[in-house]
Amino acid sequence: MRLLLDSHVLLWWLDSDVRLGPGLREVIRDARTFVHISAASIWELEIKAALGRLAVTFDLNEDVSANGFLPLAISAEHAVTAARLPRHHRDPFDRMLIGQSQIEGLVLVTEDPKIALYDVPLLRSF
Repeated sequence: MRLLLDSHVLLWWLDSDVRLGPGLREVIRDARTFVHISAASIWELEIKAALGRLAVTFDLNEDVSANGFLPLAISAEHAVTAARLPRHHRDPFDRMLIGQSQIEGLVLVTEDPKIALYDVPLLRSF
């Protein structure tokens, strides 16, 4: 399985938050699962931290690597796809994740109900 974690799911993983259910934790930990983290998620979380809207007590780059997650850069194709999506969701970071999931064939792990309005495979906490 190839996953792309939404920003909040990445935080839940790093914080061992109970909102990330044990079933999903098991899927993420499974050696057969490839977990991708978008540059858009790191960017979003760092912006929120810089604005004082989020306390990030760890180094996101180091923790992504330490957990064996795969960084996913933003390509021109991702940008075009995200920009051309229907306007169901206005958050540019989430739109980028949707575009990346579509282009790269990734299952997007999120709790955001608006993302379900798009043609993208989803996995939710369970």
